[in-house]
Amino acid sequence: MLKYIARRLIIAIPELLIISFMVFMIMEAAPGDFLDQYKLDPSMSKETLEAMRKELGLDQHPLVRYFKWLSGAVRGNFGYSFYYRRPVSKLIWERVAATLTLSLTSLAGSWILGVALGTFAALKKYSLADKILTVFAFSFIAVPSFFLGLLLLYLAARTGWFPIGGMISIDHNTMTTWQRFKDLLWHMTLPATALTLGSMAGLMRYMRGSLLDVLNEDYVTFARAKGMPERIVVFKHAMRNAINPMITFLGFSISGILGGSLFIENIFAWPGMGRLIYQALIQKDLYLVITSGLISAVLLVVGNLVADILLALVDPRVRLT
Repeated sequence: MLKYIARRLIIAIPELLIISFMVFMIMEAAPGDFLDQYKLDPSMSKETLEAMRKELGLDQHPLVRYFKWLSGAVRGNFGYSFYYRRPVSKLIWERVAATLTLSLTSLAGSWILGVALGTFAALKKYSLADKILTVFAFSFIAVPSFFLGLLLLYLAARTGWFPIGGMISIDHNTMTTWQRFKDLLWHMTLPATALTLGSMAGLMRYMRGSLLDVLNEDYVTFARAKGMPERIVVFKHAMRNAINPMITFLGFSISGILGGSLFIENIFAWPGMGRLIYQALIQKDLYLVITSGLISAVLLVVGNLVADILLALVDPRVRLT
């Protein structure tokens, strides 16, 4: 197992290099750069703009800048943000907790609800409950998460039941620990709901189909014919095989933690990495965008590795070599 993990991590190194280079070249190929926003300012002279270009290193060849960034990244220095004038690593580190709090909550919620409702729908195949869940699932699959977020934001603005933005209240620091926890949950309810519903609906449909396929297998029919209790047939034998394809999706879900929250964080003014990356893309903040792309790639590698390990633990037929 350890040899397999070590080999996968070594293979991931060239993958990460290629992805970071591709992100860099895409940013370079895009028209304009960070200084474009200052060119519209009549108070900025050409000499000042040239001085800023030299200070930021934008006058150097793109490959020179990339390899300078790469040599620093190897040592833990991911460059400076053009806009914030601060180290990229510090900016991202300050936002990681907010993004992980929101994304992991929605990830856990979507998987728990998706697997539970998908199993229920499969066991109640073609019943009224199954049809209602099918309509519910297709509705949320069809609606993009950012549009659902806008609808929830409108609901919050109209009713005042939930805050329309932010992560905590103004008087958060004067609250007790329990009050702070409730305050965080209150602010997180709508963005977490918007993230959860879309992915939960897809997982529910996939779990339903996977479990129905397994329930039609010969060994399940044989187990029922032997008089084995239905509870054991479903939850001990059928579920174990039905969950295997779902684990592969878990890897992609982990890799999508950053990208999935990008629009929702902006809609609800959630102070996480998604909002930071969106602003960096708009402002062409080069090193902040490259480092964010690298983190997404690392999450993809880690997610796939976790999925492979879980698959081997759930299904003994799978061997990690």
